[in-house]
Amino acid sequence: MNHTSAANARMLLATDLDGTFLAGDPEAKVKLYQTLSRREDVLLSFVTGRGLESVLPLLADPTIPTPDFIICDVGATIVTGHDLLAVEPIQQDIAAKWPGELTVLEKIGDRPGLVRQNVPQDRRVSYFCDPEAVTDDLAPLVAEIGCDLLYSAGHYLDVLPGGINKGHTVTKLVEHLGISKDRVLVAGDTLNDLSMYDIGFPGVCVGESEDLLLDATRDKERTFHATAPGTGGILQAIRHFNLLDDEHIYDPENDADDPGKSDLVMVYHRLPYDEVIEEGEVKRRRPKSPNGIIPTLLSFFTERTGSWVAWSIDDPKRGKFATHTVVDPKLYPGLVASRLPLSKKDVDVFYKRFSKEAFWPLLHTFWERAKFKEEDWQVYCRVNKAFAEQAAAEVAYEGIVWIHDYNLWMVPAYLRELRPDVKIAFLHHTHFPGADVFNVVPWRREIIGSLLQCDYISFHIPRQVENFVDVARGVAPVEVIETEDSAPRFRTYGFALGLDTMPSVIDVGGRRVHLGANPVSVDTKRIEQTLASPAVQESIARVKDEFEGQRIALAVSRLDYTKGVLQQLEAFERALLEDPSLLGELSLVLVCVPAAGEMTVYKTLQNQIEQAVGRINGRFSRMGWMPVHFYFRPIPFEELLAYYANADVMWITPLRDGLNLVAKEYAAVHGLRGTSGTLVLSEFAGAAAELRGAVLTNPHDVSDMVRVFLQAVDMDEAEAKDRMRGLWDTIRHHDSKAWADGFLAAVEAATSSAPGDEVEL
Repeated sequence: MNHTSAANARMLLATDLDGTFLAGDPEAKVKLYQTLSRREDVLLSFVTGRGLESVLPLLADPTIPTPDFIICDVGATIVTGHDLLAVEPIQQDIAAKWPGELTVLEKIGDRPGLVRQNVPQDRRVSYFCDPEAVTDDLAPLVAEIGCDLLYSAGHYLDVLPGGINKGHTVTKLVEHLGISKDRVLVAGDTLNDLSMYDIGFPGVCVGESEDLLLDATRDKERTFHATAPGTGGILQAIRHFNLLDDEHIYDPENDADDPGKSDLVMVYHRLPYDEVIEEGEVKRRRPKSPNGIIPTLLSFFTERTGSWVAWSIDDPKRGKFATHTVVDPKLYPGLVASRLPLSKKDVDVFYKRFSKEAFWPLLHTFWERAKFKEEDWQVYCRVNKAFAEQAAAEVAYEGIVWIHDYNLWMVPAYLRELRPDVKIAFLHHTHFPGADVFNVVPWRREIIGSLLQCDYISFHIPRQVENFVDVARGVAPVEVIETEDSAPRFRTYGFALGLDTMPSVIDVGGRRVHLGANPVSVDTKRIEQTLASPAVQESIARVKDEFEGQRIALAVSRLDYTKGVLQQLEAFERALLEDPSLLGELSLVLVCVPAAGEMTVYKTLQNQIEQAVGRINGRFSRMGWMPVHFYFRPIPFEELLAYYANADVMWITPLRDGLNLVAKEYAAVHGLRGTSGTLVLSEFAGAAAELRGAVLTNPHDVSDMVRVFLQAVDMDEAEAKDRMRGLWDTIRHHDSKAWADGFLAAVEAATSSAPGDEVEL
């Protein structure tokens, strides 16, 4: 709130944190937090013994209202809540009374029974103490340097600037704002808060307060002893002192619509079908990539009702917008697509520009390419909020909302606020970098604070889980409660993404978040059925005839600098130079799927790839043989299977990749056919952690790529078969159905703890 309008505030709540504002049953928290968030005429000030550093994690929690002011260090620090600027002249006056930390330490010296607290603290020196250590000479001693002692709970001792305490600083803030004392409510639960009640403000000792505080305030006329703990007690006091009418207090029963009917809601940036415009009308087509993640997610709804929340362009030229459509009444009779109407401009900013130009390069450790624009972030948040509102309207009471990938990082924050009853799961499809990379994001606190509202967060491999916890530690106090061994499911040592253990449960400020490594897999039954079709069998024979007498190295990726296509072409050119016997004997089939037309960021890369292909073909081609067959277009899945089946070497060398399903598709085809082929895989692809039969290479080292590629080309048939057998065993055992069942089981396990007892307000 602007300070110039503070005098018109209906009230100021000055509250302690632990045991007070951060305590209470969930219903009371929602009522109080929502009341404060929605009313501009109610000011909020945290008043705590914590240091400012320890308060910062609360500002990253989207469910907790941002305070207008923060009074911390037992009253020695006062800043604004939104920008953390010192409130002057109050802070200046306090600082003038502080002799300095070293002066205090020199004065007190080393005393038995006093142990310095290792917590952030400014303009105070805090100790743990034995009662017998607080001797009569201590107070006069610190008074000589202009300081006071604050002894509380028989265990804590603070040296503060003279006359400074919580009550003093709250009083100065009230005077600074020009608010009447009658419009102030102070709240606490320990004797450390006593100074706030001595001023004469209306005050509340919340339920379960320390007996010493209750005894000290029992005769204070304006202090109310509540029965409900924490936020519930504050709400009782607001009513007791008539600070707000009931109509001004948020009531979730009156505010919320009836919950939806879907037990499972997918929140994904894409619809489960493609939309095309034909003759001015929106037509539906099956996804271009029928064996990617979308078919796997659709499989959840073969016997389950649910909703799929995704965006769609809302253009009056396309006719009336339908918010709900049936996806496939035969295959998924209980699934409805809940279409979120977005303008083309919003889609271009939210997805094609901001997500791809800010977050995509960062996630793949190309942080120097990232472009961060505040105006784009605002659009991103607005779109994420719309996704959350749509999901909140669809999900049944205590249902599961499953959110997908970095495009929707902020959805958990908005959703938790709208529907605290639901179970929130998040699957991160892309690589997640460590703190040294991720922390360049200007909005990292908001993003991590949002993700920490989830009950279960899944990444593909343990290293990505560890990286997330690494980032979260810089935002909030994270305690690892449980860990899991990475082996035998994943590789541990000897490659770039190896890790022997990973965190599986963390505690963040009293809230537990479960973490998992659940690498997405492929639908082996769908691949088997597709392979058996006459059309695919014909395609397999056609490709074999086309490359008769040659071996095939196959590389399939999207047009993206993270995929390492230029490095791949350089390595192939050098391989032909090192082993001339490959000339006329081995062809590289390079499939590069174009990016969306509006995404011009890839245009230069496309030109560079085309020039490299032209150079190699011009240098090495001979009659009847061309070294590189370049396909710059999407290839139908059925046709792609034919190339998989004929490829002697599958060459996948991204510079960084969250997983890579192409590698699994290739291994599945050869496993089902009982044929051999060699998979060369970047050790920076997540799939390298589980596909033990792959030959790993470092795409950042062209010499290593050449060596490993030639090793794969010349591999003994027996070794190739043995490696493929291992790949197929992994994929067959961990197919898409096993992955789906395992993911939902992990979500249920993460949310199986019983809710707390409700307190009547």
